[in-house]
Amino acid sequence: MIGNKYLQALFNYPDEDTSLNQLLELLKYKDMKFIDSLKEAIDIDLCSDKEIKYLTKVSALIDYYLQVHDIEVPDWIRDDRLRFDRPYYHSRRISDFEKLKIQYTNPSPFRARNVYFDLDGIKRI
Repeated sequence: MIGNKYLQALFNYPDEDTSLNQLLELLKYKDMKFIDSLKEAIDIDLCSDKEIKYLTKVSALIDYYLQVHDIEVPDWIRDDRLRFDRPYYHSRRISDFEKLKIQYTNPSPFRARNVYFDLDGIKRI
């Protein structure tokens, strides 16, 4: 079990894309209740494999946005277990060339976890 009520609620969304969009809203507009909730460590040992996969994706986004907003990144977000062995590309409809390009253009919070997002796709209007 994830333990953080916000992340648990996002994980429980029936559609992962909607969940990630909601997360991006919280991060982009610096929802301080959400950001403060991240300070409490998550016990990854208590999480299922599916939850760890989800946390790996969102930890990259959280790490990135907290750095953009110059907010301290909690240690648990950079846990070594929140990393994929093989590259994960959020957009499934990208060419091999685009995959290679985003591997080199994504900032370190994404590369460190082997999680790749199209940065234009995660910008909020």
